[in-house]
Amino acid sequence: MTKQHSRYRWFVVAIFFCFVLLHQADRLLIGPLTTPIMDTFQINEAQLGAVSTFAVLVSAVLYPVWGYLYDRYARSKLLALASFIWGSTTWLNALAPNYPTFLITRASTGVDDSSYPGMYSLLSDYFSPRIRGKVYGILQIAQPMGFMLGTVLAAALAQAIGWRSVFFVTGSAGIAIAILILVGVREPRRGQSEPELAGLEEISPQHIDKKVALGLLRNKSYLLLLAQGFFGVFPWQVLTFWFFRYLETERGYTSDEAMVAMLVAIVMLSAGYFLGGSVGDYFFRRTPRGRVLTSMVGVLAGAVFLLLALSVPAQNQGLFLIFLALTGSTMSVAAPNVVATVHDITEPEVRGTAQAMQAFADNIGSAVAPWLAGVIAVAASLHVAILIICIATWLICALLFGATAVFIPDDVQHLRRVMRTRALEEQASSGDPPPASGG
Repeated sequence: MTKQHSRYRWFVVAIFFCFVLLHQADRLLIGPLTTPIMDTFQINEAQLGAVSTFAVLVSAVLYPVWGYLYDRYARSKLLALASFIWGSTTWLNALAPNYPTFLITRASTGVDDSSYPGMYSLLSDYFSPRIRGKVYGILQIAQPMGFMLGTVLAAALAQAIGWRSVFFVTGSAGIAIAILILVGVREPRRGQSEPELAGLEEISPQHIDKKVALGLLRNKSYLLLLAQGFFGVFPWQVLTFWFFRYLETERGYTSDEAMVAMLVAIVMLSAGYFLGGSVGDYFFRRTPRGRVLTSMVGVLAGAVFLLLALSVPAQNQGLFLIFLALTGSTMSVAAPNVVATVHDITEPEVRGTAQAMQAFADNIGSAVAPWLAGVIAVAASLHVAILIICIATWLICALLFGATAVFIPDDVQHLRRVMRTRALEEQASSGDPPPASGG
């Protein structure tokens, strides 16, 4: 690998980092703007929860579509299109004159929310399996930072220019990122970073194959990861959507105090992504079970620390912040490892589809989470809603990660055999010596 190529691939990571950062700021901005939006349309928690649920449902339905397109066509061009859609639909949402229109236009923003699988698929062709967890962890740092940016924008601009104008700002960012991706990101050859193919000068083009795609449904590790994803996004949806309001209305925080608590959680979430990806890479280089066992420990620790945090009396803000920070640093450990694990067991030409189907399962499971939390909050409290949904689903995820650890070695070895076969076929057709296998 030349130094120029090594620098360029990190340039691509930087562009995608900006995409995720600004897209998440736009997507999660509705959380800190909950109160002014509810006041504008005179709606309750359940009605606003439905807004997020509809957007998630649209995103879930379109995940398989994006996945197929990414495995069939140039991922870089499709990502530029997704960014343009993000900007334009956010503008429409800002113009909504009433609640029904706001509900519909916010649902349309779910179209681009399902575009992420192509980003990770593309990066898998720039980075080898040995370091993908760390790379994905770095990219995923942008998610909580995007929430933090959205919170800052809401606090700094909402009072001065109104929540609608804040949406215009983030929508314009989507258009700018679309142009940057279109001119700055080159499409890599599928599979070029796999150890068995890395030394080949030429690699035959690979596109989605029906037989290979259907084979995903026979992959035990993948099916368990699908089940894990169904439950795993419940806590994220509930916490990102309702936690700011929970701090204000049930723990008696002022807006400034709530922002400090959220910033602490976000900083630690960011650290957890990088830590989780790096630790997962370390143990994966020693055992194929390394990433999923790291994930299992992460979700168990997150459940324990969140339970401790919510048990702290409202007046003890210091101890609450400590447990909140520990929750943040552990609950994000699994995320980069799940993506890397999907790529550890799937062929390059179906990775967009594989991750899209996992995200489909994620969103089907989590689509009702904001609404369900709102319903529980109306009947009891946000404290009860957060506690029940987060703890229960994290415990289920830990069990599923443990089950995945049983089957993952065979599925990892299957992919490596497929890649070795392809390398020999490419070498035979080109007359080149076979590449050296490595990480």
